[in-house]
Amino acid sequence: MENERFIHTELTKEIIGAFYDVYNELGFGFLESIYEKALEKVLRDNGHKVERQFEIPVFFRNEKIGNFKADLIVDDLVIIELKAGGDLHEIHEAQILNYLRATEVEVGLLVNFGEELQFKRRVFSNSRKMNFR
Repeated sequence: MENERFIHTELTKEIIGAFYDVYNELGFGFLESIYEKALEKVLRDNGHKVERQFEIPVFFRNEKIGNFKADLIVDDLVIIELKAGGDLHEIHEAQILNYLRATEVEVGLLVNFGEELQFKRRVFSNSRKMNFR
């Protein structure tokens, strides 16, 4: 598990760079959807495959009970959850971890385009997910 923190580090560095590019150009105060579209554009312009509002099924006792949507998924390898205000909270971290648990994606970025930029990188390796499926 020690090496799991290094999964997709180059890609996450590129995404964080794009996050700063968007913020430096747009600044603070837009809606989350504006930042989402701008970040998607920067990442696509940099040659990445990006899906917005990526639908993730939720199962309970082996039955699909609904879906939730992750803001962005990049190269099928990193899920990004965007916020545009206040601080990041424990509930936001739980949200990104649930996205990772429900998919085969192992890396998540939680980014906040608030007055002060914030981001958190979370890793949940597939080898650990067997206990949750």
